Amino acid sequence: MITLKKGDKAPDFSSLDQDGKLHQLADYKGKKLVVFFYPKASTPGCTAEACDLRDNYERFKANNYELLGVSADSAVAQTKFKDKYEFQFPLLADIDKSVIQAFGVWGPKKFMGKEYDGIHRTTFVIDENGIIDDVIEKVKTKEHAAQILK
Repeated sequence: MITLKKGDKAPDFSSLDQDGKLHQLADYKGKKLVVFFYPKASTPGCTAEACDLRDNYERFKANNYELLGVSADSAVAQTKFKDKYEFQFPLLADIDKSVIQAFGVWGPKKFMGKEYDGIHRTTFVIDENGIIDDVIEKVKTKEHAAQILK
């Protein structure tokens, strides 16, 4: 599953957000970047996680962090999610799963006895030089900002 770890170079990703704007790792050089992967826009856990990050957005900005949410949802679904909850950060519509695969967060999951492939809720904190500073695999959706800004 997730093979990236602290100290690894972050994958050089490139993907479009909800508005069709291109985001690449190089765009964030000199800033800390939080890339959080979530299974599906507008579901309870994903909403709680993204809203916690939204509510702590000023703390992230004050500490030179940028945030990027990523799921395999369409740009339309990401736009609805972003607009409904007034997120200040972009949501990548990674329909082809290129970013999801690059970070290694796609794989087998189990829910209510059923096995299927999906996105593992994982957050990567990347430093100013593109090096992974932290990998959070046990995301607490309602207190995720505290896990990142510890």
